[in-house]
Amino acid sequence: MNLLKSIGLDKPASFGGDETLQHYINLKLAALGCPTVQGRGDQDLIEMAAALLSRQRETERLLADYLCPADQRIQAFLQELFPEFASQLRLPAKTFVLDRYGLARVLSLPVGKDEFISNIVSSYRVKQGVLHNPKSDRRTTQGIFHICERGLPVPDDKISVPAAVFVALLNHALRPPPDLLRLPFTSAQTSQAECFVSLLLRPIICPGVSGFTPEKTLETRFFAPGNLVSNLDFVESIFGNGGDPYLPENDAGLDVDHWSGHTGCVILAPHLVSLTKRDLGLPSWEQATERQRRDGMCWKEPSELYNTGVAFKATCRDARGVMVTIIADNYFGYCKKEVKTQISFAANLFGTCEEEHAGGALVYPSYDLAEEFSGHLHVRRMNHSFGEVVSLFGELMDVRREGYAIDKKYPDILYVSEDVDFDLKKQTVSWPWKEQPSRSACFPEKPTFDRPATRCMSKNLREDAPGAWSARLRKGRYVINRAPSPAVENPKFPNRSRMPSSQVRFLSRTSKRISTRWRN
Repeated sequence: MNLLKSIGLDKPASFGGDETLQHYINLKLAALGCPTVQGRGDQDLIEMAAALLSRQRETERLLADYLCPADQRIQAFLQELFPEFASQLRLPAKTFVLDRYGLARVLSLPVGKDEFISNIVSSYRVKQGVLHNPKSDRRTTQGIFHICERGLPVPDDKISVPAAVFVALLNHALRPPPDLLRLPFTSAQTSQAECFVSLLLRPIICPGVSGFTPEKTLETRFFAPGNLVSNLDFVESIFGNGGDPYLPENDAGLDVDHWSGHTGCVILAPHLVSLTKRDLGLPSWEQATERQRRDGMCWKEPSELYNTGVAFKATCRDARGVMVTIIADNYFGYCKKEVKTQISFAANLFGTCEEEHAGGALVYPSYDLAEEFSGHLHVRRMNHSFGEVVSLFGELMDVRREGYAIDKKYPDILYVSEDVDFDLKKQTVSWPWKEQPSRSACFPEKPTFDRPATRCMSKNLREDAPGAWSARLRKGRYVINRAPSPAVENPKFPNRSRMPSSQVRFLSRTSKRISTRWRN
């Protein structure tokens, strides 16, 4: 705590509602049959609720195999994907459920103390809340991604895990050592609670768009040994809390309008790095395939550790949209990135939505139109003039003495000289007019400028094409559009009276950028 004192963060923070959450946590621990932390009024409260707690424990004993709907979907996926191991696969049915936001933060520190230190994490109470320092703070991804051979194909740059080995990893992940199950909340007393902590997330994969689509989310279940509850505090602070997964109102399967149909599961198991390849069922070097030798998924010495004792993520998923990932580390970044990976996976399967990790994007070409545009340099002249436009369409416009005209029906459309010059830096539009070398005027916001460069000028065009070339000068963009073709019958589209509009783009003289932004 010396470092905290040096920066003035050694005084405990005052959290509104902490005492109420502590009472609530004690009730949940008592319901699980775990030791509680006796505080002011807690013993009386638990004694008053003793009959209810006894009834709940008996109900849970009779329903020992019952899983919440989200866990049932995950359990069914595992049993269908690994039918020969179905009897060995079982998600924990008895966990401390983080059914409201903030429980994980209170659980991550002992009652009455401002710090918790273990061999994998250090947590301190500070003015801003709680500071968590996990043992690992890594940034590398080399050798991290391990994918089960069942389900979707394994990319060549990922490590392929045999089905039996993945099942072994899963079984070991769900049987952590007792010291990893101990809750920091009870660590200051002799009798400590040991349990799994679980969390339901409903991260968004498709935002709601009024009149087009409702908001779509996936469901993700987190399971962590009690000692790693700080990881879940970090995750729910980013993605929110989905509530109690056992309640019908939080069952994604009943929320057909907002559930994308995808389910994720993340299990934290840092103790897996101490397992050997031989214990997990990997073959010896002589029996291994070429890829297993390349990926290091075999052993020469029986004591070789899986993945050389380095942290990893092992995942199993298929096109049904169920994802089960084991994280052999307590690095917070892996937890966050795994949720984002599951969001990406669900977004790809769901379609019509994008995510930053989705592996692709919907791209349309556009070009930088440069910062200057000259009517007599950048566009092929068609031997038409502003005077000719006025003579043909004078009744449609209000001609100004400065050498331009305003459309009577659409005042944001201005007709200018064939030699007009646009300057985005100066935000000016100028043209030669009579004896004056250059003339400019004040224009309305976001005007559209039409210059006389049409291929065919006829009074029959009238309002359909007041000028075939138009340029829009605005603060953020500069667009040049070609006006619709004359009102003639289109043989390809007999039900339409004119050809579809087209656009003309001018390449920058310096680069072909994807988008154009005005720089002040």
